[in-house]
Amino acid sequence: MRSPWSSVLLAGMLAATAAAPAVAAGGPQSNAHYVLISHAADSDVWWNTVKNAIKQAGDDYGVQVDYRNPPDGDLADMARLLEQAAARNYDGVAFDIADVDVLYKPAMRIAAKNIPMVTINSGTAQQSQKLGAIMHIGQPEYEAGKAAGERAKAAGITSFVCVNHYSTNAASFERCKGFADAIGVDARKSMIDSGVDPTVVESKVSAYLRNNPKTQAVLALGPNSAEPALQALQKMGLAGKIYFGTFDLSPVIIEAIRKGQMNFAIDQQPYLQGYMAIAALVIAHDDNTRDPAVITAKLKANPKFQARLTEYGLQPVYTKDGISSGPAFITKDNVGTVAKYAGQYR
Repeated sequence: MRSPWSSVLLAGMLAATAAAPAVAAGGPQSNAHYVLISHAADSDVWWNTVKNAIKQAGDDYGVQVDYRNPPDGDLADMARLLEQAAARNYDGVAFDIADVDVLYKPAMRIAAKNIPMVTINSGTAQQSQKLGAIMHIGQPEYEAGKAAGERAKAAGITSFVCVNHYSTNAASFERCKGFADAIGVDARKSMIDSGVDPTVVESKVSAYLRNNPKTQAVLALGPNSAEPALQALQKMGLAGKIYFGTFDLSPVIIEAIRKGQMNFAIDQQPYLQGYMAIAALVIAHDDNTRDPAVITAKLKANPKFQARLTEYGLQPVYTKDGISSGPAFITKDNVGTVAKYAGQYR
């Protein structure tokens, strides 16, 4: 029997095939070539949704789209990928701001060639502007963490542990800090650097909870930390008894919410980050514009994009500077509406 992730991983592998052109059936042929570069290691399955999204954006706009990432998540390697993108003269480059200082110089090489850039996921609109990007498409991380913390505070939570599986990314601390500020505790004293190895994550969560038995809540920063943390809670007899929230979705997380073993998942709608980044770059290139308002208006008027939104139940938030893709809270009350596409398009 095929596991729930089999089809997801297959879709991600297909979407990541760099050499294959993504041309819509019956759509316009184009020699334009775009790339999305992430900080994520190969093991981070969350990015499969982004890979699927850029594949569909390529289909809808009739362009070629590559996905590039450092296999082990090394940020120096990500910087080199940006340098390579500049050297290859792509028609547009999208990337996440894993570390604005590390990525500044390679981003300037892209900007020097007047290649359109869009930033996604990690980072802020201000950092995006500093790097010379047209717009930033993502979720305000501190605000998302704080909103989660406010929900927890309303439930009586006064202590927590933040399970950080990607501490090299500044956005991870913003998530933890927002939650910590909302409930009034020190973020650094409430955070563990878990890494991404599932066995290690589970072991570190178990050890923390044994050493800090009065911990009332667990906040995971994505499936890579949430799923092993859930296993730890199940083995300790705490699943469903301790307040548990996570960022992002996976089939395992969906099922845990349904069973009442997780209180919520924060959905930043990664599909939007991938699709809209490529769409914005295509519009910028084809219309020779860097105006976010013009690009956004044309994107909103695109019937293929609107059909994607309807099909997957996605709701972007448009701002004067860009587009926010979250946060949206998935709970037991609304989990059914996103379960169908979790891990693929949600």
